[in-house]
Amino acid sequence: MQKNFFISKPFLYAPGLENESDWLSWAEGKKEILNEKTSPSLSYTDPLFRRRLSQLSKMTVDTVHQLVEFYPTATSFKTVFTSFRGEIEREFKISKSIVEDQMILPATFSLSVFNAPVALASMANKLTAGYNTVFAPKENFHDALLSAACSILAETQNEIIFVYGDELIPADYEKVAPENRPPLCFATVISCKEIENLNSKEYTLSEIPQNVYDFIQLHIKKCYN
Repeated sequence: MQKNFFISKPFLYAPGLENESDWLSWAEGKKEILNEKTSPSLSYTDPLFRRRLSQLSKMTVDTVHQLVEFYPTATSFKTVFTSFRGEIEREFKISKSIVEDQMILPATFSLSVFNAPVALASMANKLTAGYNTVFAPKENFHDALLSAACSILAETQNEIIFVYGDELIPADYEKVAPENRPPLCFATVISCKEIENLNSKEYTLSEIPQNVYDFIQLHIKKCYN
């Protein structure tokens, strides 16, 4: 017998979508995410903190900020972050530097690691319970969410913050990159029971698709209609 769990309304960022109406239009196939490097301003953070952050890190900081601003109790929840490509632009620049210059700048490397976005989000938003990261092969969002939610399903935790994010794929990868992968990030709360004021929707694992865009479009329509 499958256990049910709840996923809160999403807190979202993607270039070209500004409000719930835009997101619902995108979920219904009436609007597109812009395939560009636009990022949230993070005006609530120190300029020295945000000036070197990637698109992925800025989106991650911002979606978590939206969540904890709306539901401050979430600052005490453990966070699980997943991505299919991570800091891909920084990683490309590092690889290029190795080939062309035979060197890596320490500052560049430190912000390229897979857990950098969630670590930065934790610092910026004063999260107190720590974080984990999940990488699911073959862009399998179902497996990523299952890994993230296992503590909920095992009843060892009551709720977690779950964050997915992927940034714009660099043009250098154009010939080998998968198509229709625009930049997108969202944060939600996964819980064992419905949380008041978070518009949580009930799911079983069999309802979670493998494609992350299919999932978030489904979830938006459930939450916004």
